[in-house]
Amino acid sequence: MSPTGTILNAIVPVFGIMALGMIVRRRHWLTEAADRSLMQVCVNVLLPCLILDKSFGNPALSQANNLLLAPLLGYGLVALGVGLAWWLRPRGALPTAAASRTFAVTVGTHNYSYVPLPLALLLFDDQTVGVLFLHIIGAELAMWSVGVMVFSGGMLRDWRKLLNAPLFAILLAVVSNALGAAQYVPTVVGTGIHWLGGCAIPLALLLIGAIMADRLSEFLSRQGGRVMLAAGWLRLGVLPMSFLLAARIIPMTVEHQRVLVLEAAMPCAVFPMVLSKLYPGEPLVAIRTVLSTSLISLVTTPLWLGIGLKLLTP
Repeated sequence: MSPTGTILNAIVPVFGIMALGMIVRRRHWLTEAADRSLMQVCVNVLLPCLILDKSFGNPALSQANNLLLAPLLGYGLVALGVGLAWWLRPRGALPTAAASRTFAVTVGTHNYSYVPLPLALLLFDDQTVGVLFLHIIGAELAMWSVGVMVFSGGMLRDWRKLLNAPLFAILLAVVSNALGAAQYVPTVVGTGIHWLGGCAIPLALLLIGAIMADRLSEFLSRQGGRVMLAAGWLRLGVLPMSFLLAARIIPMTVEHQRVLVLEAAMPCAVFPMVLSKLYPGEPLVAIRTVLSTSLISLVTTPLWLGIGLKLLTP
């Protein structure tokens, strides 16, 4: 199969499950009242199990270069993205400070986990997935520090928000691999972890699709064209080049390069839509940027993946 066909075969199921999430929401099989509890199960149980399943005994999590550089670049690329999105924001289309802050955080934060994870599983190997988890640590810390500070216009006061179950799962895997303890995990425990981890991505994609379905009418209104155009240009045109440049010029493992190529192709992250409600933001700006870049990425994601993988081929 051609590289383009391989990429499309990986992308279509991801967006197909998100579309299914929109359908089940419209048919009221997945209600909005269930979103919070299901997301908590996904984040606190299923995703940590997926991390442990793919990380125990993973040699990529034993390489010092990956352990240090992947989280650092995960943090730095989100911080850089937020800064560039703030600097290049369409000022005339963002009349309030809250709207500008929301645009900067939403456009500057790429979808660093739930879309690239299944793509990494389908396109690459467990070592690449392990490095992706390390990248997620840095991106997550950036969203809860830089993102929250930009939203609130001040310093992050509650650093406990940086502590979560996926972070502890990654740390547990790193320590277990370093001590050689991963091989002693009982088979029955490993099987349970594997089964639960396999549920994380499908459930998360269904929830993302359902959340998008709730906001579709606001997205389809005639206003906000300049904001969506600017979001697409920045998130899917300008910012991917920073990822590919880092992958090209910074010495790193092949697995880390693949992770940066995957992340370069991603649309805006979905979670800033939630943050825009929790902090002094503008939810409608977040909705429009997330949905518009997600739709455009149906075309741009295979293009950037193809360009990135070809660029990094020796």
